[in-house]
Amino acid sequence: MAQIVTLPRNETGIETAIGILKQRFGEQLQTGQAIREQHAHTTTWLPNQPPDAVVFARSTQDVADIVRVASEHKAPVIAFGTGTSLEGHVNAPAGGISIDVSQMDKVLKVHPEDLDAIVQPGVTRKALNEYLRDTGLFFPIDPGANASLGGMAATRASGTNAVRYGTMKDNILALEAVLPNGEIIRTGGRAKKSSAGYDLTRLLVGSEGTLGIITELTLKLYGIPEAMSSARCTFPDVASACNAVIMTIQMGVPVARIELLDTDSVRAINAYANLNMPENPLLLLEFHGSEASVTEQAATFGELAADNGGTEFEWTTDAEARTKLWQARHDAYFALLRLRPGADGVASDVCVPISNLAEAVTRAQDKATELGLLAPILGHVGDGNFHASVLIDKNDSDECARCDQYLTFLSDLAISLDGTISGEHGIGQGKRQSLTKEQPSALSTMQAIKRAIDPDNIMNPGKILLD
Repeated sequence: MAQIVTLPRNETGIETAIGILKQRFGEQLQTGQAIREQHAHTTTWLPNQPPDAVVFARSTQDVADIVRVASEHKAPVIAFGTGTSLEGHVNAPAGGISIDVSQMDKVLKVHPEDLDAIVQPGVTRKALNEYLRDTGLFFPIDPGANASLGGMAATRASGTNAVRYGTMKDNILALEAVLPNGEIIRTGGRAKKSSAGYDLTRLLVGSEGTLGIITELTLKLYGIPEAMSSARCTFPDVASACNAVIMTIQMGVPVARIELLDTDSVRAINAYANLNMPENPLLLLEFHGSEASVTEQAATFGELAADNGGTEFEWTTDAEARTKLWQARHDAYFALLRLRPGADGVASDVCVPISNLAEAVTRAQDKATELGLLAPILGHVGDGNFHASVLIDKNDSDECARCDQYLTFLSDLAISLDGTISGEHGIGQGKRQSLTKEQPSALSTMQAIKRAIDPDNIMNPGKILLD
């Protein structure tokens, strides 16, 4: 599979920094091989490149102290939350120190009257919503994995609810972060809008740890809807399902979630979750609002689906049924692996304007067939975002080469259709080359910002930008 270039190592600086930090942090610093490999990339096809040490930070001051020492000795630092990212974000191609923030897991304040919360970066999305359960509020961004909120901010995550609630960039009011020199900054307050200076919050959101390490987040919250209903509808082909999505969005139906599963994905989920959904292209939906409005939304979608060949439309407000359905969708990655036992899954991620969605998905399917690859497609199609999960044998060099060819094709396809090479996974190591195709005129500005903030390139080197 892909060969990741190893960056030059500052052996003396790394060794000196680890020695100083060991004295400062004691058992909070670990250098065992297993724990270092756990803090490098483990979730997809990119090679594992472990750091030289892992430090478990317990406070913002801990993070600042670690970064300050690393900066003094020009040792790389890589932030680590839960390790669920998919493009090699936590690899250490130049070695260095992984800063694990999972123990910074406190919900610091909730302001129900203002619909916001202040949390540490190690809080996971599920933990936050469990904490909020009795307040009548919730945080809607749901990438599937139980990721840390700091990591979700760093990768500009989104997920199944993005069509209604937006992505992480839309739901963060302010951040606290540690810059490459160890300085602690705050980028805003709790006001819902601000015109005060540069928008540093949005600069750090999606920067993938290359400009600073997020140590606190101020998040928008939402009231739990009075009613929720989930629905499913079968279509004769993927193009018909995509056209139903386009009409639904264009008609202004305020769906909370609208997910596409192709035939292979439905077959896999049925077997994994013991469901009996029709094994044809399928849309899964969720509607939020009052009891009357969710009924109206479901009825409207049913009519639009029928106009596009949709059949077997079913919807329910039963909480247990809804939970089972969406848990099955979130478990899709593991379900897909069972389609080819022993294979590895390579998760792709592109996003196009919804008017180009049917063409993009159809061409992606055709290309996989042409290359002889099994690549089931699913995605958050309400905002034009879809994933092809390629199932391959990593020991088969020819198959790996065809997979690389397919991934390049998907990125080029998205760009050609006025889309983007990543709607939510980010760039990391895996998509740096494709970024030069998507945003050639902006790269020099990105590089200038990186050099100005991190002149020694210690913050997550080898990510986003080509070195």
